[in-house]
Amino acid sequence: MAGGGHEHCDATASPLREVAGGGREYGCAVRRILAAIGGTLFLLLLPACGTEAGPSPAKQAQDPGPEALAVKLDALMTDGCYRDPALQDPPGCEKYVTQLGSVPGTAQKYAGTTNLALADAGRRLDAAIATFRDRGCAGAAGPDCTTALRDMATSLRDIDGSLAAAPTGG
Repeated sequence: MAGGGHEHCDATASPLREVAGGGREYGCAVRRILAAIGGTLFLLLLPACGTEAGPSPAKQAQDPGPEALAVKLDALMTDGCYRDPALQDPPGCEKYVTQLGSVPGTAQKYAGTTNLALADAGRRLDAAIATFRDRGCAGAAGPDCTTALRDMATSLRDIDGSLAAAPTGG
């Protein structure tokens, strides 16, 4: 391989041969195998370089509508913090209150301008949740905490009744 050129490859070429200066160099067969492996790896990795610049944006979920709120209300109304708020230890109702967090805004959204009772109940629930949080009821019980739980239960019952009784939207 004098002058930097490659020798002619044939079936008798040695896989590893001595070169001038005491070194060794791979023969034709080994170079062919390495080239084939490299080409295969290139072809296998090529599809990973798709046409996207990054992850495609997630499609925004469809609004499930008032029916989903009704299902959530049914689930929340099975909780002991709803059924009998006066007998509950308010710090034990923290999870319940957290789950109620999205209900006021959702109720007001579905109330629109036509279901004023639903919108009002949503605002009252929001105020009761704020009282529970502002008074630190998740950490310690107090008279305001039990009152807040009662107000949440009443507001939740009113939201459920208003949602079922009147059309929503606006």
